[in-house]
Amino acid sequence: MTTSAISASGLRKAYKDKVVLDGIDLDVRAGTVFSLLGPNGAGKTTTVNVLTTLMQADGGTVRVAGHDIATQAKAVRAAIGVTGQFAAVDELLTGQENLQLMADLNRAVAGNGERIVAELLERFELTASAGKPAATYSGGMRRKLDLAMTLVGDPQIIFLDEPTTGLDPHSRRTMWSIVRDLVADGVTVFLTTQYLEEADQLADRVAVLDQGRLVAQGTPEELKRQIPGTHVRLRFTTAAELDAAARAFPDATRDDEALALRVPGDGGTKSLRALLDRLDEHSLNAEECSVHTPDLDDVFLALTGHTTEAAK
Repeated sequence: MTTSAISASGLRKAYKDKVVLDGIDLDVRAGTVFSLLGPNGAGKTTTVNVLTTLMQADGGTVRVAGHDIATQAKAVRAAIGVTGQFAAVDELLTGQENLQLMADLNRAVAGNGERIVAELLERFELTASAGKPAATYSGGMRRKLDLAMTLVGDPQIIFLDEPTTGLDPHSRRTMWSIVRDLVADGVTVFLTTQYLEEADQLADRVAVLDQGRLVAQGTPEELKRQIPGTHVRLRFTTAAELDAAARAFPDATRDDEALALRVPGDGGTKSLRALLDRLDEHSLNAEECSVHTPDLDDVFLALTGHTTEAAK
């Protein structure tokens, strides 16, 4: 039976009269990726700060790795690793020295520091640059080094607060691969991000936070199914075929320039089979047929009223 790595009930946090977290509930299963989405100011970083004992909550209960964050903060810190929005590396030190410093500071790895540092440098493909100052590293290399430093103590749970912000697409996908490998090894990842594609690619479950409240939770597919807009796109080779298809599907939306028809549906095999049967009944043949479903951008906009561009 899968256990909870993180559970929160009625979590509250306010700064003077501004409520940042308004009684949120979370349940993050062990060995999964949980992604918290939300526009700037929604409370994502505050949530991470509370869950990692960097900030005290005003109300509610939270258990991380089975420990109460209020009464067992030391045990929580021993079980987690945190990678913030900005790489926390010492640019005057080399990559190897940054990792060795973390090993020297961590009592749990006493005596094994050199081995762990070597393994992490190899795992994150930093061996060739290990002797170079971190100031010479690219943004993607610094983020990899930052995450490697987080892994020195072999944490059960890793908090990644917008880890790929500012990275180029190649570096972002490298980070995605690293996250998948961590989860395959049994690590739990709590990810905050404004890149909806990132959550769609990585997360087992997603929660959308807006103005301090959770407005939705579920798998990416569950959330996308809540939003209308699923349709089948049919493209034809002639205007005459498009006209005939439009008569056969009176609820469809036509695109005369593309010779295409958008037929509303739920994207399931039963409705798709019915659509194809109707084409056969009218002796119609579509050049292309594809199913289109809402993505997390559509979910985000519908739930928060913000586009992803406005959120960034």
